[in-house]
Formats: sequence, structure tokens, C-alpha cells
Amino acid sequence: MSRSVKGTIVVEGQELTVSNPEKLLFPEMGITKAIFLQRLAALSPWLLKHCQDRLLTTIRYPDGVNGKSFYQKNCPTPAPDFVETVSSESIDYVKLSSLPVLLWLGNLACLEYHASFDRISDPAYPTEWVIDLDPSLEDEPRIMEAALLTGDLLRSLGIASTPKTSGATGVQIIVPLVKDLTFDELRRIGEFVGTYLADKHPKLFTIERLKKNRGDLIYVDYLQHYQGKTIIAPYSPRARAGASVSTPLHWNEVRRGAAITDYHLLNIEERLLREGDLLDQVPAQTLRPILSFIGRR
Repeated sequence: MSRSVKGTIVVEGQELTVSNPEKLLFPEMGITKAIFLQRLAALSPWLLKHCQDRLLTTIRYPDGVNGKSFYQKNCPTPAPDFVETVSSESIDYVKLSSLPVLLWLGNLACLEYHASFDRISDPAYPTEWVIDLDPSLEDEPRIMEAALLTGDLLRSLGIASTPKTSGATGVQIIVPLVKDLTFDELRRIGEFVGTYLADKHPKLFTIERLKKNRGDLIYVDYLQHYQGKTIIAPYSPRARAGASVSTPLHWNEVRRGAAITDYHLLNIEERLLREGDLLDQVPAQTLRPILSFIGRR
């Protein structure tokens, strides 16, 4: 029987226990738990920004990406005193508000961080609108083409957006908003956009919800963006062999055919230090004129 190894680190004045630091979490990339925690710390300024004020769901892989996993909504117990929670619908969610909390979760092998679309402070009015392009195929070479067509359509409607890889197979198109539309109103815009894309490019897009009926088409998922639902947080790692990270892109990178696997735990910090957070480069906007246009049709 292998002997369990533990150590302690002090982060921002908080003492943390690190168990089995040499355990391989991403064997193909040689990423041990110790390296994973280092990479989380490097990502923390950006990852924390996009998770705070959100309800957090993590996915835990106690034996690494090749082992079994489970979703974690309720705060794990026992939790250190510095971990705060927020209650919603009988669930005590972890408030991901500091580096010690992030590293505590990382030590528990929380490899993925999914944040709610709605904010804790004002759940009724979202601060961004998201269209999720979800491939039916595990390996979809047309995903960047689909993202570009979606971005071009939004641009023709006067909507600025930022593409973000899911870090898995899909791409999300993110539109920052002033808080003046509800989730239901945004769904009406999403249905309009999805229907247009599916009608204009029937061999590429679909709005069919049932995966078994989609064939090889890319699903324009406008329904996922809703109160109580989640999205993989920007800059969250994904539990994939290549340790990919959900990464915002420049539109010209999409145009050149960027790959979802281009950015991972071992190279994302360099990009962030060079480029900054691309999600900050598009100002908040209102889609109410688009909603009014749809209402007149």
C-alpha cells in the first residue's frame, strides 16, 4: 500500500495542507498535483475574476483525468475557516473569492470550474450573453468556421463579441452587456440568431436540442444561457489529456483556424501576461434595439 504524503504551504496568511503533491493529475502532460497548484496560482487573477459573484460547480478527479469524476456543488467538508459559502436552493456553494480557496479546491483535485450565468448579487439581469456552439462530433474541424460565421452575423447586427474556447470541443461567443435585459429576452435574440444560422447554413448548424437528431451538425445552444445554469469559466482548466484551458481568442486567431488545444496549463500564463484578458476589450452594450427589431418582424 502506498504511503500518503502531506505537506503544508502558507498562502496569503492561510495555512493549507497539500496531500500527495507528486500524484499525476494529467499524466500525458506530466502535471502533478504540485504543478497543478502552481498553474492554478498563475491563473488565479483571471480565473477568480470570472468566478466571484457566481455560484460555483466544480468537477473533481481524485485520481487524475484518467480516473473517475464527480460534480461538486455543495461545499466539501470539512472546510477551513477561510472558506465562505453562499446558499441557494438548499445548496451551500463555495465562494471562490481568494487564492487560498482556489488552492484548497485544487488540492481536492477540482480540475474544472463552472460558473453560473447569473450573478449572486443580481440574478435577474445577466451581465453577458453567451451563445454556445456545441459540436456533435468529438473532433470537429469546422468549429472555428462556425464561430467566425456566428461572429460575423453578430457584427452585422452591430453586436461586438469575443470568442472563447470551451477547452473541450466547443466555442462560446460572449457579449458583455449593460444590465437591461432578462434571460428570457436574451433567449428570444438567441433563437433568432440560431434559427438564422441554421437556415443560412443547414449543413453546418442546427438548433435541434436532442443530440441523437443532430447528425454531424453544430448545435447553436442559446437555451443554456439561463438563470441557474452554468458555463465553463474563462481560464478554467479542463479535465482533458492535454490539460487544455478555456481561452478567449482574438477574432483573427479564429479566422486563421486556431485549435481548441492550442492553450493549456503549461503555456496559458505566458499568453495572459502578453495579451491580458481579452474579455475586457469589448465594452458592455445593450441588445434592446435588436430585441425591438425582432419584435417588429
